[in-house]
Amino acid sequence: MQTNTFLLYGANGYTGELIARYAIQYNLHPILAGRKKELIEPLATKLNLPFKIFSLDDTVALHAALKEVKVVIHAAGPFQFTAKQMIEVCLQTGTHYLDINGDIAVFELIKTYDAAAKKAGVMLLPGAGFDVVPTDCIALQLKKLLPDAVALQLAFASIGGGLSRGTAITMATKAGEGGCARKDGKIIRTPLGEKGMWVDFGAKRLFVMGIPWGDISTAYFTTGIPDIETYTGISKKMYHVLKLQPLFNWVLRTNVMRNYIKNKIKQKPAGPSDEQRDKAIGFVWGQAINTAGKKVTVRLSGPEGYTLTTHSSLIITQKVLNGNFTTGYQTPAIAYGENLVMEIPGVQREIVE
Repeated sequence: MQTNTFLLYGANGYTGELIARYAIQYNLHPILAGRKKELIEPLATKLNLPFKIFSLDDTVALHAALKEVKVVIHAAGPFQFTAKQMIEVCLQTGTHYLDINGDIAVFELIKTYDAAAKKAGVMLLPGAGFDVVPTDCIALQLKKLLPDAVALQLAFASIGGGLSRGTAITMATKAGEGGCARKDGKIIRTPLGEKGMWVDFGAKRLFVMGIPWGDISTAYFTTGIPDIETYTGISKKMYHVLKLQPLFNWVLRTNVMRNYIKNKIKQKPAGPSDEQRDKAIGFVWGQAINTAGKKVTVRLSGPEGYTLTTHSSLIITQKVLNGNFTTGYQTPAIAYGENLVMEIPGVQREIVE
């Protein structure tokens, strides 16, 4: 087994394929894996990479595949249905687990495996992509700049780009469930888009609305700050439309409506083209405040989310394969510090006090 080999499960997905394509830039050689041979084999042939075909429900095949590698990047969502199977076999085989998840509930689930992971000598690091590397790094930096912070706001937006089919389907499985925030250390349910505000991202001032982003879980683990809110960029017009969503949540939660939305999504392109991604710009902003009212702000600009995810997941994989890891449940910033995001090509950071 080569020391630069890892398993990439879900390689046929939009982000999985990007990770497979970019791996050579980091001198990494993934074994491509997934359920459907007709999707995996052509990609493996094109990239001259080995591949394996198996379902996560086939624990014998999954065990055998994980036994061959030190690290797996799990890229097959929705992770609420796939993370548990992968993690439990990783604990048996001593394989480090990374994923590109952004689901609060999944982060909370994986956290419960901390003791088992330490006992097995493996690291569990979900959110190794845009969910949640840049926001987690900003959260840790803000905590260091303002150690007595009691409230944290994180926001992200992009100009250009778009959603992948997989991301959109994951969102569809959550349709009608509303939003989330953290208050006094506890996760609370909120109406989707309950809050909206204008944010100065540096290059541009954009409107954002509150959403249930992964940092509601991870930023608390990273910083201990008790009040956390997360936001994403949206047009003011769409924001006012979404504020009416609570009236229709009962419809959106029905299987009929969710399946209708998923079928519509499947008719669309897999995700933004290379040209669209290259032209797009991603922005991330964070602000911490203490009881005296002092505020500290950090903002980032760089590649859009899928490009950032590709680089960050491969950078972390490279570190783990080189022996740079901490066992147990980890967030990206806890494992590798607030400067991890600065290793991603094209990222710029600014501190505004």
